[in-house]
Amino acid sequence: MKINIYYGGRGIIDDPTLFVIGKLMQVFDELNVKVEKFNLYELKNTITTLPSSINDADGIILATTVEWYGVGGYMQQFLDSCWLYGNKEKFEDTYMCPIVMATVPGEREAMTNLTIAWELLGGLVCNGLCGYVEDLVSFELNQDYLNIIEKKAENIYRAISQKLKSLPASNKAVNKISNVTRNIPLTPQESEQLSKYASDESYVQKQKEDIEELASLFRDKMEHIGVDENSLYIADFRERFNASAAVNGVYKFMIKDKKKPLIIEIKDASLNCYYGNYDDPEVLCKINDDVLNRIVAGQMSFQRAFMSGDMQVKGDFKRLRMLDQIFDFSESES
Repeated sequence: MKINIYYGGRGIIDDPTLFVIGKLMQVFDELNVKVEKFNLYELKNTITTLPSSINDADGIILATTVEWYGVGGYMQQFLDSCWLYGNKEKFEDTYMCPIVMATVPGEREAMTNLTIAWELLGGLVCNGLCGYVEDLVSFELNQDYLNIIEKKAENIYRAISQKLKSLPASNKAVNKISNVTRNIPLTPQESEQLSKYASDESYVQKQKEDIEELASLFRDKMEHIGVDENSLYIADFRERFNASAAVNGVYKFMIKDKKKPLIIEIKDASLNCYYGNYDDPEVLCKINDDVLNRIVAGQMSFQRAFMSGDMQVKGDFKRLRMLDQIFDFSESES
């Protein structure tokens, strides 16, 4: 049997959680259990790769210390990485025991949070151990406390070795029903690279610049192979035009990276769309092609784009509100 211990504290000398972990490891050694301890504060730059270490463990212990509030950043990072990169199928067969010692109030809430988190990840939970330690020396010398810790180690061993069953938890049921996330198919090496690059702001900025340059090159290539940029969106607006909408006016769409604005002229239930210029439109809209693509695909309305700031507008706002009635793209959803 193998048990992994993930310690989320800061590693300070008088941390009571370290004392409890040490006693647990002594008992596990007597029971011939292989134990591997991971100090998250030492592995903070590679936390995204750590969920893969659970794959060869029969059970895990999530141990942390409440010093002012909650489970702490390192443990939360580790749980986030389990959610994003962990093997959820393996978690379903892995027992977890939460260990939380505190030097301030809040140990029970923190232990409950660890329990709920592991259940949401789909894992199995053993009864945890938590306690408030005001004086570490008196805590270490208290034989009753030592007996409780040793008994807990034996119970963890028994629960994992015998694969003790428990009643269903609603957290796991809700997680299966909602299925809000899927495993990201990354190798540990790719995850490690991700953790390094994601924290490097200069690298992220360089990637954005490279993407923009590639997008510009792609647009140029499209023009060279015969794609007429001046025909984009015109067919979409004509197809979804509602002639019964009682409105007259000119809409001017300034589309990012397009050489000419898109002009929408509506007069007496007739529509005229073209790329050109119009000096004094009733409504001037500034928008990028990604947002406009979402609108014509029925994924977003003009009003929502305006309210979210994805489209800037000047002019007659009454005519702006009419746009979603004049051009009903919602029917294009499939």
